[in-house]
Amino acid sequence: MRISDLQENEFNYFYATYLRTLDEEDDLLMALIQGREWFQSFVERISTEQLAFKYAEGKWTIAEVLVHLVDTERVFQYRAFRISRNDKTPLPGFEQDDYVLESESDQLSKEDILNDFLAVRDASINLFKNMSRNKLQQIGTASGMPWSVAALGLAISGHQKHHEHILRDRYLVV
Repeated sequence: MRISDLQENEFNYFYATYLRTLDEEDDLLMALIQGREWFQSFVERISTEQLAFKYAEGKWTIAEVLVHLVDTERVFQYRAFRISRNDKTPLPGFEQDDYVLESESDQLSKEDILNDFLAVRDASINLFKNMSRNKLQQIGTASGMPWSVAALGLAISGHQKHHEHILRDRYLVV
């Protein structure tokens, strides 16, 4: 599935910001695979010292941004799984700042962060790879808004791209 295949009722307007970071014809699986490659390359190129860098007071460190990407993917992946199984239970939202505070990202090495990301991303790729078009189009409720399974998968990639741009523009040029 591609961004251009999504209908307006498959995601909330707030998340359009993330979806717009992707090209109209970006394929769900290809976007996840390319994001995997970018993340691995980025983490391998930064120093351990850079993980603790934040561009302003009150902003997240690079490590916190990277762990936030993993946490958010876990949540979105779980939502996609539940909705794809036709679970009609409305799924709650999560407070990203609370998750970051509890992440203990300052205790994690580059390798820890990378290995965690790769495990989660590989699970996402496998989850979406094995879904039929009908499953990808199923709609459920998460954070009080409608979501299709495909939109959740594409939002994972769009969210990552959003933070990729922030890391590049505000933190460092790698």
